[in-house]
Amino acid sequence: MHALQIGLIGDRNDDVVAHRAIPLALGMAADACGAEVESIWVPTEQVGDGAALAEFDGLWCVPASPYRSMDGALTAIRVARERHIPFLGTCGGFQHAVIEYARNVLGWTDAEHAETAPQAQRQVIVPLLCSLVEVTDAVQLVAGSRLARAYGATSIVEGYHCNYGLGPDFRQALVNGPLHINAVDDAGDVRGIELDGHPFFVATLFQHERGALQGRLPPAVRAFVQTMIDTY
Repeated sequence: MHALQIGLIGDRNDDVVAHRAIPLALGMAADACGAEVESIWVPTEQVGDGAALAEFDGLWCVPASPYRSMDGALTAIRVARERHIPFLGTCGGFQHAVIEYARNVLGWTDAEHAETAPQAQRQVIVPLLCSLVEVTDAVQLVAGSRLARAYGATSIVEGYHCNYGLGPDFRQALVNGPLHINAVDDAGDVRGIELDGHPFFVATLFQHERGALQGRLPPAVRAFVQTMIDTY
């Protein structure tokens, strides 16, 4: 089997903790799954029309937004969603997966992120009531969800580095659609989503990948890599 090529969609900055952690997490997951992975950074301003992304075995929209090109990030997410390429999004990747779905599936063409469009009428990503920068908190996983199966549990503890999350209007729109909530905090606020009918489309507000810096294999990353193996 060839080395799995994983496109890391984001603007690499080694000062960002998650950016240092992600290659380690993928390497640990590859070892656990008996595979080889090659991580390739794809700056958001180089995504273009996204056609070249179809060659990747998986796509990960990484933390540290706002991105240099929001359109590039959204295009990459759309390619992963429409072409059934295994996809993982964390922190900013979660936020932009929400925006992409709102615009291109729900038809909310004016869906925006409060950080980059603070005057927008329809903000689907809004400031959190309490900052989650360098916060560790309990997360409740929906039983039977792909994320719960990956962890083998329905109650976990994970770390965050963010100030923005899901707006209430968008949460209501998820009730009857294929994009489901798979994780909430103890107050019931959304912390993860996944898409039905897709090999693997999971996004979390928490940065589970950072566990790799303490030598812990992140379960969601292992599930992501295993899906690439299974669908190759």
